[in-house]
Amino acid sequence: MKLSQRGRYGVLALQDLANEYGAGPVSLKSIAERQEISENYLEQLMGSLRRAGFVKSIRGAQGGYILAKEPAEITIGEIIVAMEGPIAFADCMLMDGDMPFICEKAGSCTRRGVWDKIGRRINEVLNSITLEELKEKPGN
Repeated sequence: MKLSQRGRYGVLALQDLANEYGAGPVSLKSIAERQEISENYLEQLMGSLRRAGFVKSIRGAQGGYILAKEPAEITIGEIIVAMEGPIAFADCMLMDGDMPFICEKAGSCTRRGVWDKIGRRINEVLNSITLEELKEKPGN
């Protein structure tokens, strides 16, 4: 299992905004420079993050982006799901709408419980880490 560039950069962008939380809007250009992300690509990511309710955009000369919630209220798991989709260790554990995808062997599959357990643990860890914990602390 590997996190995509989209997921990693989404976390980086929000971490950058968490570091600047309370200081006003942050320009896309400054985030792109600090995180070494293409400004065009970052603009696309910010659109997804805005639609997911993580950021607000402020227009104007002093505009930019701010977090829509406090850093302690946004988990890494939420960001990754917004950027990548549901986190599942195996395709057979994914949901199709409100219904789980059930392969024809689900009833006799001895691995399904293992995949479920791994997936739940990964989600527990990702959802236990907030942007507040990732903020750069003075002296670091």
